[in-house]
Amino acid sequence: MTKSFWLLNNYLTIVADHTTTDGKYDLIEGYFPPGAQTPPHCHTRYSEQLYVLEGEFTVWVGKNKVVLGAGESAFIPMGTPHVVAALSDQPARGLVVAAPSAFAQLIEATGTLNQNEAPDMELFNRISSEIGDEILGAPGDLP
Repeated sequence: MTKSFWLLNNYLTIVADHTTTDGKYDLIEGYFPPGAQTPPHCHTRYSEQLYVLEGEFTVWVGKNKVVLGAGESAFIPMGTPHVVAALSDQPARGLVVAAPSAFAQLIEATGTLNQNEAPDMELFNRISSEIGDEILGAPGDLP
């Protein structure tokens, strides 16, 4: 059973998590409205693979910038600062595999059902810390 939440202006659907993958990975479908951008961050306990389903993602992996279209992917190694953004005037949709499982826990604990409801940032920061995520700047900053 999938669960969907708004988190930092993106609509994220948990397709698979630790309960169905024995903790090996999370599979998340992400919808980024035009202009949406994550803050610079890194995952110290899991890697991330982004696969573009539609639209275009601009991804900074460390200092390297790549623009990905449908059918393309990028691997973000554990511990690598990165930003994912939908910078065109069209939304972007992609799949993320986070391995081992942890990212879905953050989404489920801190995401909201209403797009206009702000997440509890104190809880977001606590769960991020627990799963080894580090926020390295504000949305709009680059790694």
